[in-house]
Amino acid sequence: MQTVRSSEELARARAEIEGTLALVPTMGALHAGHMALIAEAKRRTNKVAATIFVNPTQFNDKDDLARYPREEAEDARKLETAGCDLLWAPSTEDIYPQGFCTTVHVSGVTERWEGEHRPGHFDGVATVVAKLLLAVRPDIALFGEKDFQQLAVVRRMVADLNIATRIVGVPTVREADGLALSSRNAQLSPDDRVRAVALSRALEAARDAVIDGVDVQGVLSEAEDSLLQAGFSKIDYFALVDAATLEPLDRPGGEMRLIAAAVIGNTRLIDNMPV
Repeated sequence: MQTVRSSEELARARAEIEGTLALVPTMGALHAGHMALIAEAKRRTNKVAATIFVNPTQFNDKDDLARYPREEAEDARKLETAGCDLLWAPSTEDIYPQGFCTTVHVSGVTERWEGEHRPGHFDGVATVVAKLLLAVRPDIALFGEKDFQQLAVVRRMVADLNIATRIVGVPTVREADGLALSSRNAQLSPDDRVRAVALSRALEAARDAVIDGVDVQGVLSEAEDSLLQAGFSKIDYFALVDAATLEPLDRPGGEMRLIAAAVIGNTRLIDNMPV
C-alpha cells in the first residue's frame, strides 16, 4: 500500500492508477465496519484508495474533536491487510490552506435530525467530501449506512454539483448483540456498553411494529420509553422518515427508515434501520 500525505503526492499517485478506482473516506479509528467498505470496494473496482483525515470543520465541540481517537499506524496496518492500494492521510493545512473560505452547504436533507442538533456539521461534511472526491477522482465512493443522513447529504451534493463519482451505501455492520459498530463505542464504559444495545433493539421492535400496522406515533413513543428505561439519559430524536428526503412520516409509505440518536453516559450514539 502506498501512503501519500500531500495533494501533490496524491496527484502523482493518482496519475499512475489504471482501471477503476474506489474511495473509502474515513476519519480513522478503523473498525470492522470500515473493513466492510474496503471489501465491498475491492469487489467493485480494480483499485481501492482510502483517506484518513479527522475533519475539524464537522465538529461542533472542540473537546469532542480533541477526544476523537487517532491511531494512524494501526489504521494503516488494517488497511494494508485488507488490500487497500492507496492511503491519503493529509494534514489539516493541506485540506484547508491559509485563506480557505469556501463552504459547501446542502439544503433540505440537512435541516432536521443531526443538522438540528449539530449546527454546521453537514457543511463540514459536504465541504471535505467534495474536496476529497475532486482530488482523488474515484469512479465510486463508499459510505456506511450507519450515518444515514450523511449518506443522503453526500448523494445530494454529488448530484447537484455533477461530481462524476457514484456514491454507494453499504449496510451497517453490527456487533453480535446488534450494536452498530462506531468509533465512538470505544468511549462507552463497560456498563454503558451493555445497556447501549437497547438502541438497536428499540429500532428492531419499532420496525416490526410499523410493518404490523401499529400506529406510528405510538410506536415511536414506546421506543423512546424503552431507551429511557434502559439507561439512556437523553433522546435527540427517534423518527420514521422517508428514506430519500428524510422528512418525518406519521404513517407508513414508500421506502422508509427509522433513525435515532440518543445519549448514554457521556457518549452520543446514532443508528438507523430500513423499514
